[in-house]
Formats: sequence, structure tokens, C-alpha cells
Amino acid sequence: MKRINAGLIGFGTVGTGVVKVIKENAELIRERLGVELVIKRIADTDVSRDRGVKVEDGVLTADAWEVINDPDISIVIELVGGTGVAKEFILAALDKGKHVVTANKALLSQHGAGIFKRAAERGLDVYFEASVGGGIPVIKALREGLAANRIESIYGIINGTANYILSKMTNDGGKFEDVLRKAQDKGYAEANPAYDVEGTDTAHKLAILIDLAFGANIRLADIYTQGITNISALDIKFAKEFGYRIKLLAIAKYADGRCEARVHPTMIPASHPLASVDGVYNAVVLHGNAVGSVFMQGYGAGMMPTASAVVADVMDICRNINKGITRRVPPLSCADDCVRDIKIKDMESLEIPYYLRFSVLDKPGALSKISGVLGAHNISILSVIQKDRKIGGAVPLVIVTHHALERELRMAIDEIEKLDIMRDKVVYIRIEESLGAL
Repeated sequence: MKRINAGLIGFGTVGTGVVKVIKENAELIRERLGVELVIKRIADTDVSRDRGVKVEDGVLTADAWEVINDPDISIVIELVGGTGVAKEFILAALDKGKHVVTANKALLSQHGAGIFKRAAERGLDVYFEASVGGGIPVIKALREGLAANRIESIYGIINGTANYILSKMTNDGGKFEDVLRKAQDKGYAEANPAYDVEGTDTAHKLAILIDLAFGANIRLADIYTQGITNISALDIKFAKEFGYRIKLLAIAKYADGRCEARVHPTMIPASHPLASVDGVYNAVVLHGNAVGSVFMQGYGAGMMPTASAVVADVMDICRNINKGITRRVPPLSCADDCVRDIKIKDMESLEIPYYLRFSVLDKPGALSKISGVLGAHNISILSVIQKDRKIGGAVPLVIVTHHALERELRMAIDEIEKLDIMRDKVVYIRIEESLGAL
């Protein structure tokens, strides 16, 4: 039987999973491909550690260039991560005539256009399913399954660490710092969790989804990004009272030639399926003009779910090689010369409902003063909760607004924070009501 050789650079958690999947499902893979898929070389800086998976003699090397320069290897799998040496490896592999599979969302979100251009020049494929959503085939869905649709919106919970923390705070209570510590103890959060809890990882993934959905080139800097570090147990409690749950949401909408691109804590209706996505699970809602709303959920990280996506990409390329074709599906779904820059909607022109929490002195007239400022900025009130329990010498006053312009909201907040009744900064959280009918 014909064999196709792949080389793996990066034998960490996901790399180990890739080898396990290929070995454990070898017969199934042969049946589905009609060829034998072989990992011929594996490069890693640590070749002595036991990964719990058997590797044949002579396969392991500490030199990644032995993988890239091997003439018998047709596919290079890059699982090093980062935007430095990983980019060098991928471009070199393409220059050597090898197809590439990667899970590197940071690299693709910042340098994807150059990598795809090099692949096009060489007539080669670059696949990257595992870069967003772990084992959820959201990239396959956008590139192929929903290719006939004009994608109108994307809503995603696409960082398991942040979702685990918010889920635990919602279901079990506790402060952000305490829940984060527990997440680190369980291995769900890194020792330095900034990349996850500040929204950076989610923004990288959203950039890739926007490029795919809208055939666009978006700069990472154009995505408004806010993390979850300031979400308090008090706000989670009030969210429940209003019928919402708080999620770190990736949001993209395209209309009238402009794209909303934002990542931030968001209150969503507790009745929506996204609100029930707990723990380390990820989920994405895509809305197409023909298909309507499509909901996908699954593990967004971890050895085997991510390896599942990587190996599926390798298998797709093997099918192309076996048929003597390449680039059957362009990286961003549309023809290379149709990929365009995209206009980003200014956050200040955003018009949605808002949750506002004020810490005020327990005096008559506090609500009227605040509502007066809001009214002067065309912000109307939908609901109010005013507690008489003092917290640090003040009482919380919580308001949910009707749709309001963010520009007006920020100006109103600046004024309100100068009132003599205020005892702390105003907390505001954006609300998304229309997440697609499911």
C-alpha cells in the first residue's frame, strides 16, 4: 500500500496526542485514505522524556531541520507555537515543497497573510483546523460546509480557561482570584494566565474566524479586547437576577460594508444555549443568510481533542496528494485575489443594551441624579435594582439600559463618576440579546 510521510515539529502535549491518534486509529485511517499515513520524523528539544507513546528507533531528533529537509516527508506538522521560530519553520517547509498543518493561532492571526501567500506561490496547502476551538470543526464548517452562505455573525466562547473561571464563579460562587488559583491547581490555567484571562487568546482566534467568514485580512490591533479580571461575584449575582449569564464572548458581525470585531465579558440571556456552555468547553454560533444559525460545541483544548483536529487536517492533505491535486479549497475559503481588507466599526458607534452598577451613598435622590445624567445622553432605563445593604459604606444601584450608543454611555459615566454621591468607579458590561435563534 502507498504511504505518505509526515514530519512533526513539537512533541509536547498536542504532538503526543497526534502520534497517539495516528497509532491507535491506524487501520481506520488507512481505510479512509486508501494510503498509509506514517510519522517519519519527530523533532523536539527534549528527546529523552517518556510521553507514554512508543516511538520507533531513529524517529526522534532534536533538530527540526532534519524534518524540513527530509525529501521523503510530504507534510510538516508545526506544533511549536509562538510567532518566532515557528514562522521560520513553516516558511522553510513551504520553500522545500511541503504542505503544512499547524495549530498556531497566534502566528496565523498576525502573519497568516504572508504564510498563505507563500503557500500560494508554491502551490501548496496550509491547514489549521486546530487553531480555533480545539476539536470543534468550526474552520471546516466555514471553509466548506457553509461556503454557500454569506456569514452575518459569529458568537464564540473560544477560551476554555476563561470559561471555566466564569462558570465556577457563577455556579459555585467565589472571587476571581480564588477561582483562578483553583483553575491553576487543576491545570486549566497557566502559571501566567494573562494570555487567557485578558482576552488575547480569544482575540487571536476571532481574527482567524473573521478572515475565514468574511474573506478578509484583519489586523489583531483592530479587535477590541477586554478580559475578565474585573468581573466580580456581585456582578454575576445581579446578572442572574436580570436573567443573564456572563461569558467572555468573541463577537463579529458584518453589515453595510463594516465589521464589528470585539472580545469582552458579555451578559447573554440565560435561556440561550451559549449560556449553558460551562467549564472548559468551547462553543460557536455562526449565522448564515441561507442556513440560519448553526451551533457547535465541544472541547476547545486538550491533548486528544486538539490532536483530532490536527490529524483530520493531515488526512485532508493526504487525500489531495493521493489524487494529485492541491489547493482545492483556498485557506480563507475564497479565491486568493478576492481576499480584501475590511472596515472595522468603531466601538464608540456600538449600539446595544448595557448593565451598569453604581456604588452610591445611601441618600435619597441618588437614582434621580444618575437617571438625569443618563437621560441627558439619550440613555433610557429598562430595569433597576437598588439594594439597601451597605457594602463598604455605600449601596449598589444597578441599571439595565435600552439600546444606547457606547459613545454616549462613556460620556455619561464620566459625568456620573464626578457626582458627590459616587463612592467608586462605575462598572459597565455589554449585553447581547440577539445571538441567533436556536
